[in-house]
Amino acid sequence: MGYAIAEAALAAGHSVTLISGPATVAPPEGVEFISVTTSDELHDEVHRAMRECDVLVMCAAVSDYKPAKVEPRKLKKRKTSFALELIPTRDILASLPKGDREFLVVGFAAETHDLEMNAQKKLREKNCDVIVANDVSKADFGMESDENAVTIFLRSGESKTISRTSKKIIAGELVKIISKISQNYLTKKTG
Repeated sequence: MGYAIAEAALAAGHSVTLISGPATVAPPEGVEFISVTTSDELHDEVHRAMRECDVLVMCAAVSDYKPAKVEPRKLKKRKTSFALELIPTRDILASLPKGDREFLVVGFAAETHDLEMNAQKKLREKNCDVIVANDVSKADFGMESDENAVTIFLRSGESKTISRTSKKIIAGELVKIISKISQNYLTKKTG
């Protein structure tokens, strides 16, 4: 979805920095591409990039947990049980400035149940301007698929649903909506 949004934003004339972990698709030509492999690297790159952005779209599905310890070498198989200790990853969206920002924040919420309630909660708690929520409980679209369906929740209380279609079409609609909100946001800042 992030690559589709980057491509749609480029097509709409925006300059785009795409920060991405390993992916099976090539980044769109024309983006400033930053490759990361860990959630900590993503955190650092997002904080660097936000200093110069008007809109920050956070659609990465970063794992909520990571191994507490990373072994430098392969662990050999044992005949006994093995427990892997996990610790929470840094919450990148929650780490963004809470006060008066110079940029619009668009977050994503991948939900398996109570989509609207959980998305609205994330909108408030993570101090986003927009949350794009999608139901990831369905195996035939969403993650790892070329299709998706989303509901966009705005801080104003408005919402818009985009029914199941290609991620490319959803990305185009999102860029239009985000551009309109961003123009209003920046006008208020300078007005």
